[in-house]
Amino acid sequence: MERTFESEIELLRLGEGETFRGEGILAITKGLLQSGVSYVGGYQGAPVSHLLDVLVSARGLMGEMGIHVESCSNEASAAAMLAASINYPVRGAVTWKSIVGTNVAADALSNLSSAGVKGGALIIIGEDFGEGASVIQERTYAYAMKSAMLLVDPRPNLSSMVDMVEHAFALSEASHMPAMMQLRIRDCHVQGAFTARDNRKPDHGTNTPFAEPAEFFYPRLSHPPVIYTHEVSKVSERIPAAQAYIVEHGLNEQITGLRPSRLGVIFQGGLYNTVMRQLQEMGLAGADGQPDIDMLCLNVTYPLVPHEIVEFARDKDRVLIIEEGNPAYMEQQILRLVVDAGLSTKIDGKNYLPEAGEYTGEVLAAGMGRYFSDHGGNVLDLDAVRRRLDHLEGVRARAQALVATPLPPRQPTFCTGCPERPVFGAIKLAERSVGKVHVAADIGCHAFATFAPFDQGNSILGYGLSLASMAAVTPMQERRSLAIMGDGGFWHNGLQTGVASNLYNKGDGVLIIMNNGYTSATGQQVIPSSKHSEIFGTGARIATTLEAMGVKWLRTVRTYSVETMVKTLKEAFTTTQKGLKVIIADGECMLARQRRERAEKAADLKAGRRVEQAKFGVDAEVCTGDHSCIRLSGCPSLGVAPNPDPLRKDPIAQVKQDCVACGLCGEMAHAAVLCPSFYRAARIHNPSWFERKLHRFRARVISAMAGSGSGVEAA
Repeated sequence: MERTFESEIELLRLGEGETFRGEGILAITKGLLQSGVSYVGGYQGAPVSHLLDVLVSARGLMGEMGIHVESCSNEASAAAMLAASINYPVRGAVTWKSIVGTNVAADALSNLSSAGVKGGALIIIGEDFGEGASVIQERTYAYAMKSAMLLVDPRPNLSSMVDMVEHAFALSEASHMPAMMQLRIRDCHVQGAFTARDNRKPDHGTNTPFAEPAEFFYPRLSHPPVIYTHEVSKVSERIPAAQAYIVEHGLNEQITGLRPSRLGVIFQGGLYNTVMRQLQEMGLAGADGQPDIDMLCLNVTYPLVPHEIVEFARDKDRVLIIEEGNPAYMEQQILRLVVDAGLSTKIDGKNYLPEAGEYTGEVLAAGMGRYFSDHGGNVLDLDAVRRRLDHLEGVRARAQALVATPLPPRQPTFCTGCPERPVFGAIKLAERSVGKVHVAADIGCHAFATFAPFDQGNSILGYGLSLASMAAVTPMQERRSLAIMGDGGFWHNGLQTGVASNLYNKGDGVLIIMNNGYTSATGQQVIPSSKHSEIFGTGARIATTLEAMGVKWLRTVRTYSVETMVKTLKEAFTTTQKGLKVIIADGECMLARQRRERAEKAADLKAGRRVEQAKFGVDAEVCTGDHSCIRLSGCPSLGVAPNPDPLRKDPIAQVKQDCVACGLCGEMAHAAVLCPSFYRAARIHNPSWFERKLHRFRARVISAMAGSGSGVEAA
């Protein structure tokens, strides 16, 4: 994983009255323990993947408390865990990444929300919007509405977040509705403090199992004919019960403004910090956060409480709805509630704020500033508002003046030494012979190949869906199509929806599986085929699984062996053998490998054992300066440098200091028949007596051949 929590997990043991200081996602974990949770599961994915990482790191504490922790193969299997809370009075929580994970889990969630839960069920979802997000821009809110699930959006401070974890479980039990808590990236990584409470051991868990299984009760099944009864129950019982709990415990916060005005603001709890900061900047709130206008902070955004909304809007001329994302679900509901109540209050929202994207401070300042300028003149002091808007315009103008021409795009790319980069270079080389092929890309690190210099990937449809996404393409192409899939995607979804479907339909495409050993894009979490896990993993082999499925044409190639990969690709595209052709591109994730080897080398150096460190370079006299090596590999450690030869103007290739000595540059130059300008050197620590003697001999020979003035000394 990208980060370990070996020291921070001790914070999870804090008891009543002690002060917890740390990061948001760690505080959420503490909230789960204080809530008496019996089981936790999830699928890795930023920004909430650390929730699962923390629980795995704290497996000793989890064992003491009798909490079952499961790292699930995908989001659907995580959601299905919550079935325990349908039949038993136990609390469970699962986690995954935003709407893309919710889409995968949709089937289980629909059945879960139909039957309803006895024990509290909480789904913690990492959600974000805007160009900084790494997922499609759909909203979890749609799932809450369609399936009648609670949606909690807490204020991003640690006390509120932890309190809302505990309330979410209680709210789920009071209404029999599963709850979702959405956390933006800012929420997950916010730093702060709160007063801890004692951890609660679950009444039933791994240390205190049930003596007998639950009694069979047909209405708990999402099955005809009771499914219609479930739907009626959602409307007539569950949602009203949730609304009653929200009001009774004051989960939504009404803040009375200092100045009596007929303006109000309703906003999602997760936007609280940003909204209040911008009000302070505009002179409409004090340093203590007390605003000049009335505000309603919705820590539970679904279901809304009708009379809470109506009473807030009753004495207002206008109310601004600050709702991040598209469509404007809350704004539409609030407008309907106000109209049905016969109020003349004007509802504003997306007419002042962007319809889509992240509501950053600058975005909210511009939207709210324009709103208050238009409608707050009779009561509010607008001088500070105008100064804030003028300041933003000035910042934009200065930024534009500093950048006379647009900056070149800084697109994401593979890490230095990534074992997947040579595969895409090999594809480019193979296409010289077989022609251009349709490439179905997939979610994962390999999606970086859609950027220059590779520009490979005609579609991305979902995690592990690359092979399935070219099912209708291949029959309509003169040559075979190519699908790219990671080993994480293979185990997540690709085995069933891709390989099984392709074999069943007698497909004839080519599949490359990047076997780097981890779910690398989200932080090197382990998968069933990982080799270096002490906790999870089965030792499963992708090749054995494919053979058992019926794949006949199967090759395993070391990713850095570019020439071999090119030959294998040519064979896959040109062979007369019908059926799925699978190439397993084998090469461990370089980041994970470096972390492991760095520790091993440090231990060897300390013990006085031999350690070899390789380094690649470019011979300036041999380099032709055409830079084909850079265009083919795209390695970030390859750059250009001035040509030392005064008679040659073209800059030469240069290997920079961040090179990890993967050897791709030399392999690529050889496979593509480029200039042989790359060389490999090795620095040896604690060499053997033979290596020392051989070095002295070589130094003397070089010195003699170079002449007495060469300056070469024997070591």
